[in-house]
Amino acid sequence: MSKQTSFSEFITDLPQAALPMAGITGYLLSAPQGQVVFFELPAGTSVPLHNHGAQWGIVVSGELELTIGDKTEVYRAGESYSIPAGVDHAANVLAPTQVIDVFADPNRYAVKG
Repeated sequence: MSKQTSFSEFITDLPQAALPMAGITGYLLSAPQGQVVFFELPAGTSVPLHNHGAQWGIVVSGELELTIGDKTEVYRAGESYSIPAGVDHAANVLAPTQVIDVFADPNRYAVKG
């Protein structure tokens, strides 16, 4: 069996999220309680400091340096993180990375197009 390097087709068939940064792809699953976004992030991407409602995520593959508040850590496949509502956070993508992020805000992202 070969190692999976991308999300399954039923995920990539989901609507794409309208994202403010070029190069990042996000497949969007929405519910009245929140949103789930399956992100594909190229190496070298930097997500600037920002904040919003609560967020929980897990790294599926790759490596991500994440600053949450005043703490910076590197997250790898299988590791999860939690970002409380209103806390500033930023990311640097160290290798091609896939993450699944769950947002408490049901309108965090609009559908692309």
